[in-house]
Amino acid sequence: MATQIRIAQDEAADEVLSNDPFALLVGMLLDQQYPMEHAFRGPWKILSRFGTLSPDAIASAEAEAFADLCATPPAIHRYGRSMAGRVQQLAAVVRDQYDGRAETIWTEAKDARDLVERLKALPGFGDQKARIFAALVGKQLEMRPPGWQEAIGPYAEDGSYRSVADVVDAASLAKVREFKQAAKAAAKAKDAALTKK
Repeated sequence: MATQIRIAQDEAADEVLSNDPFALLVGMLLDQQYPMEHAFRGPWKILSRFGTLSPDAIASAEAEAFADLCATPPAIHRYGRSMAGRVQQLAAVVRDQYDGRAETIWTEAKDARDLVERLKALPGFGDQKARIFAALVGKQLEMRPPGWQEAIGPYAEDGSYRSVADVVDAASLAKVREFKQAAKAAAKAKDAALTKK
């Protein structure tokens, strides 16, 4: 991966994301109920403490020891121990189904629908997360299989600031955060209106 990823807003963490496809996948896994940039610093923390991001090594690690390592402050996530388990599950799938090469999930997908299905089959990846990650590899790694825009929907829009796929610097991170806060507020208002009926 020659592209410079800047999602973590930290030079060392972004370097890991830029050079290791599995790190990018782990960052996306951790991106829930936690600030984006902190989630994407998780892979660097694991690498720093565990010494490798090899899916085989992570999947094979003793679960309690790995959870301790992930939960040690600064933890990889607000729920460091449970997310450590998810990271190990993800590593096992990458090891067993993709020969330990995370990038083949997107480089060998037949088309965008296949890519989204492959991502949805990963532990911790629902439909929305799969589409956002497919948007991320399309926008930042220029991996856009046939039907990319149609399969991903609004996340594929150029010039939008909807998700982590659009984060390339501090300014875009702030715009994505604003978009998410506005969407959350709109959903809350809609729920409140429905409750009053």
